[in-house]
Amino acid sequence: MTWNWQQPDWPNFTWNANRLRKAEEHFLIGTGVFAGTVKHLSAPDREQLTVEAIGTEAITTSEIEGEILDRASVQSSIRRQFGLSTDRRRVPVQNRGFRR
Repeated sequence: MTWNWQQPDWPNFTWNANRLRKAEEHFLIGTGVFAGTVKHLSAPDREQLTVEAIGTEAITTSEIEGEILDRASVQSSIRRQFGLSTDRRRVPVQNRGFRR
């Protein structure tokens, strides 16, 4: 796979809006469903869903770079960063998303 900055037309990024339209519609509908669902959950369930969504994003983003993170550690770190209750597990630095 070629990185964006390795493309011959970098940094003049262009796209075909018609090719992206279906994906954009799918994303917008999914976002609306997610937001609507969250409004009907209890606070603890809303917190857990939020932690899981952010954690999934962190894990899949890291996988693009070839880094495999532990889901439980990532979620524990997210909970800690948002001031939510945690299981007090030791979180490796690569799972924290920041440096201390």
